[in-house]
Amino acid sequence: MLSQWFKLTPPRILVLGFAAIILTGSLLLMMPQANTTGERLPFVDALFTATSATCVTGLVVRDTGLYFTTFGQIVILTLIQVGGLGFMTMATLFSLVFKRRISLRDRLLLQEAMKQNSMEGIVRLIRKVLVYSLVIEASAALLFTIRWVFDMPFGQAVYYGVFHAVSLFNNAGFDLFGEYRSLMGYVNDPLVNIVAMFLIVSGGLGFIVLSELVDFRRTRKLSLHSKIVLSMTSALILAGAVVIFVFEFTNVKTMGSLDWSGKIWGSFFQSIATRTAGANSVDIGGLRQASQFFVIMLMFIGASPGSTGGGIKTTTFMVLVGAVISMIRGRHDLVLFRYRMTQERIFKAVTITMLALFLIISVAMVLSTTEDASFLSILFETTSAFATVGLSMGLTMDLTDIGKVILCFMMFTGRLGLLTLAYALGPKKGKELYRHPEGKMIIG
Repeated sequence: MLSQWFKLTPPRILVLGFAAIILTGSLLLMMPQANTTGERLPFVDALFTATSATCVTGLVVRDTGLYFTTFGQIVILTLIQVGGLGFMTMATLFSLVFKRRISLRDRLLLQEAMKQNSMEGIVRLIRKVLVYSLVIEASAALLFTIRWVFDMPFGQAVYYGVFHAVSLFNNAGFDLFGEYRSLMGYVNDPLVNIVAMFLIVSGGLGFIVLSELVDFRRTRKLSLHSKIVLSMTSALILAGAVVIFVFEFTNVKTMGSLDWSGKIWGSFFQSIATRTAGANSVDIGGLRQASQFFVIMLMFIGASPGSTGGGIKTTTFMVLVGAVISMIRGRHDLVLFRYRMTQERIFKAVTITMLALFLIISVAMVLSTTEDASFLSILFETTSAFATVGLSMGLTMDLTDIGKVILCFMMFTGRLGLLTLAYALGPKKGKELYRHPEGKMIIG
């Protein structure tokens, strides 16, 4: 039995692979050449930054634009790209370039990393992931460069364009503007808003959905997964924008002083970025408490499966909502887009949600004893870390070392997924050979 704990199953390889990348990034960021002070960055701060970058979160304890040198920023950018696409995807890239055969073990790892139900067409999907990522990031970098060349030297505009295109597409939220401003200076700018929102949404939809959207003109069909993702994403974006617009319309700390176009741009950008990206065009700490709590709920839901975002995922939330509606209507089956959901899918959605709630609440309670801050800000930061969002009410910079380590664990867990981590930590059980008699109890 002991040998089962040391068997390198796909979930365990993913956990160890991400841990190795984070450790390597931490050591590189600790080098004096990585920061502008010329001193060695403390290990806890380097670990936090590397974890945030690899887990494409965006929470920072040091100002990325002012504290880190170009070398340090490139290390962070590399961690974002590898962490966003997944280290197995990057390894497959090298295998394809050098025409190395993709083994069965590699295909199993890719299946686990991309949250696929089978290995069929997995290598073809990875090729599409690499092509789509390169094309989208390059196009966005060009558009950003064209816009920012009016605000800064050409070389800096190119560098900023590439960095922010990669960061936003991978839903990381790191920025180079300094003073933790993110995109607040461009809240009224149509081009920056449109490009940034497109990057965030395309990265958060998932590569399966992107692939089907690209092929839609030829196939004229979408899978059930894509239909659920697109419908739920659209509903959440619209609902989030309306709520933020209403709650922050007169708030002088955020959107009260903006004109109508600024309020609309700010509402939609924050609704989109809140669920996964970590970028912000308004002051998150200045939001009203009602808005901050609503943002927590959006962060908890997160992006979609197989994407660069975190959270419990839009499909999980859709199944939960559908199950509640079906129960209220007295129906035995959950039907979405004329397809019946199996009990296994419903149980999995409930399991993921309950585990996430338990983990977030437990960690928030622990942090409330180690950190000197309000419970709302602690809950906000904890949810942001778990959902790999990266938004902050300002607590991150003041965290104790214990708090930083705890949030590193949350970001790591959120990026890999609760079930993947659970499968990695425990040996897989065999198939049950019998069933217990059915029991009856009163519920509700």
